[in-house]
Amino acid sequence: MSASTLAERASHTLEVKHSRFIAQAAPAASPEAALAFLAEVADPAATHNCWAYRIGAQYRSSDDGEPSGTAGRPILAAIDGQGCDQTVVVVTRWYGGIKLGAGGLVRAYGGAAAECLRRAPRRELVVYAELELAYPFADTGAVHATLNAFGAEKADERFDAAGARVRIRLPAAQLPALKAQLRDATRNRVRLDEPGAPPSPV
Repeated sequence: MSASTLAERASHTLEVKHSRFIAQAAPAASPEAALAFLAEVADPAATHNCWAYRIGAQYRSSDDGEPSGTAGRPILAAIDGQGCDQTVVVVTRWYGGIKLGAGGLVRAYGGAAAECLRRAPRRELVVYAELELAYPFADTGAVHATLNAFGAEKADERFDAAGARVRIRLPAAQLPALKAQLRDATRNRVRLDEPGAPPSPV
């Protein structure tokens, strides 16, 4: 499953034994954005404002006074379970007078968050690759035509005695097709450097 984030904010309300849970979710490209959303939607008059976010390898969660592991972690598990990234979810609870127990809290917080994310409109997160191409002058036209066909973004093209070098950026999913096209268009005369990888012909 490719990762996605929310296309817009979403919310979902759940009532369990007179306790009301409102899950509110939003896209968040940074931890700062996630915490700003929390500050905006948390209700100081509510019993608890529990939350979690996932932004790539960065994640955090809070039980906000609920028993440890019964709120923040289930919300984070819902984010991961729905295949979301760059996403924050805040679940606000108003206590209704009946204790739910640890299992009940896990189901309520995790369930409210998961249902909120399930109903939310999504947009796919595109992973980009950056690489550098080196090629003889004679292949400049073919290389440029191929890069344009793939919509690759070109940066700092340079020329030296050996030919031309250009750095490009494009969605990583298009990389195999681009390599094949460059190989065919230049009779395998393009060399490709990916950051962290040894230079190789395409």
